[in-house]
Amino acid sequence: PATTPSQPAPAAEATPAPPPAITAKAPEGTCGDQSGIPAEERIANTPKWSLASEQDNFGFDVYRGESENGEFVKLNKDPILGAGTTDETQKYQYRDDSIDPCKDYWYYVESISTSGVHEKMTPTFKAPAKRSPRTETPAG
Repeated sequence: PATTPSQPAPAAEATPAPPPAITAKAPEGTCGDQSGIPAEERIANTPKWSLASEQDNFGFDVYRGESENGEFVKLNKDPILGAGTTDETQKYQYRDDSIDPCKDYWYYVESISTSGVHEKMTPTFKAPAKRSPRTETPAG
C-alpha cells in the first residue's frame, strides 16, 4: 500500500513583533544658510567613494538633491580629478559645506572618462540632517 509522507505540523506563529522604529534625533541647533560662517566652521556633508581600479578616468562630479527623485545640481565647479588608469585603490571625497544642517540631502557621483563620457557611478544615497530645529521651551 502507498503511504503518504506525513506532513509536519504547521509551526505556531512565533514571530516576534518588530521592534519600534528608532530614529536618532540630531542635536538641536541653528538651521538655515551658513554662508555667514567661515567655511572651515560650517557643518558639512562629506560624500566619500573609492575605486579598486580605474581605466581612463578623468575625474568626478558630485550631485546633490533635496529629495531622492528630485532635481539634482552639480556641486563642484571643476571636476574632482581621478587617477587616470591604475590598479591601485583610490579614495575620494567632497566636502559640501553649503547645506542647511536641518535638512536631509541625497547625493550621487558621476564619473568622467578621459574621452569626456559622463556616467552615473554611485547609487543615490541619503545624508540625513545633522541637526534638528532648536525647540524653544515655554517659560513657566
